[in-house]
Amino acid sequence: MRTRAFVAALAVLLPAGSGWAQGLPTATPATVGLSDTRLDRLEEVVQGYVDDQAVAGAVTLVARRGSQAHLQTYGMADIADGTPMRADTIFRIASMTKPVTSVAVLMLYEEGHFKLSDPVGQYLPELASLDVLTPAGNGDTFQRVPAQRPITLRHLLTHTSGIGYRFLGDLGGNAKLRHLAELYGEAGVTDGLAEHDGTIAELVTRLGDLPLLHEPGEAFSYGLSDDVLGRLVEVISGVSFDEFLRTRLFAPLGMVDTFFYVPAAKASRMASIYTPSPSGLAEVEGTVEGQHLIYSSTYPTGAPRRNFSGGAGLSSTAHDYSRFLQMLLNDGELDGERVLSPMTVDLMRTDQIGDIPVGSVVQPGSAGFGLGVAVRGGPGVDPELGTTGAYYWSGFFNTAFWIDPTEQLIGVLMVQVFPGTSDIQERFRIMAYQTIVDRN
Repeated sequence: MRTRAFVAALAVLLPAGSGWAQGLPTATPATVGLSDTRLDRLEEVVQGYVDDQAVAGAVTLVARRGSQAHLQTYGMADIADGTPMRADTIFRIASMTKPVTSVAVLMLYEEGHFKLSDPVGQYLPELASLDVLTPAGNGDTFQRVPAQRPITLRHLLTHTSGIGYRFLGDLGGNAKLRHLAELYGEAGVTDGLAEHDGTIAELVTRLGDLPLLHEPGEAFSYGLSDDVLGRLVEVISGVSFDEFLRTRLFAPLGMVDTFFYVPAAKASRMASIYTPSPSGLAEVEGTVEGQHLIYSSTYPTGAPRRNFSGGAGLSSTAHDYSRFLQMLLNDGELDGERVLSPMTVDLMRTDQIGDIPVGSVVQPGSAGFGLGVAVRGGPGVDPELGTTGAYYWSGFFNTAFWIDPTEQLIGVLMVQVFPGTSDIQERFRIMAYQTIVDRN
């Protein structure tokens, strides 16, 4: 039986507001203004990526007006073991951790602990006095000069702090990025995608001895800002970042399958990672190590460690993550649990960087960047189907989500492949929007 048909059957059998598998309440597509036959189109498109071996498998979820109307599984979670993809398969969501970290910071912001304009060095003294990389001679040599302004919490939330990522040195980065990646490597700075016994407290100490890519607030540079924010949460709250998320966010929202380190009892539900090869998809087993790019398939499993990466560390399911997204779509509340105020959610999804270009790391169509999320532009910026002001992000292994306040629409795509060789994220979004037949 098709997963969507099963969801539709449950929507009839269960009372209104009932949850299923810890996800959102379910509804038939027609009751939330979606076309059942047009959802068939969506499923055919995603299935095509599996058939073409662009991905081993996928889970897609679409919710509208507070109810899950589409949930479909495709292909395999593990090809060699013959494990099919399931609705409760656990995925490494990598950078989809970042919006979660932003919400944690904003929860403390609402409690009055700090202002977003505060220098981070006020709370993390290691980052109070930093240098900036500037050219020295030709374009391949650099020197360090004192930064003219401090990093603020807003800079961290908007990736304008000047803190970078080591792995970008291998992904077409410019000479300055490659130089910073070398410095990060020499200092033992990691990106959160491989086994690491260090802590985010130790990471902040190391970053305090390293230069920034640019003056804070001067440019958008994707990097370890959210790991620094995770450490800020620890310092302000007095508990580990892991404990804060578990007790203050995941438990209230009913997110029972979201972890930094997946418990042994649930590890068998994790999808395997794949990478393209001349003979098709190859499973990633163990660690892949380039000059600067290091990632592994096992970093969220095995014996729990203490590296709670706020930028890349979480694993989750489509069900769990949809609950987090619905909380944001509901202006900060879900099932009677108030996480943020509506005004704070509005601040989060509003462009904060103005004329600063967001760079190639952000999907095409972004008009700007809010506090931990990209903000979609209008037809002049993004020619594809969608709504101005929708906000979104994605993950290293090609997971993706978006939230559309205008259409009351949520989309979640879960796959596990790196590097991505297709446009599955954008096509899934287009196909989800074309299912809308009632905008009233």
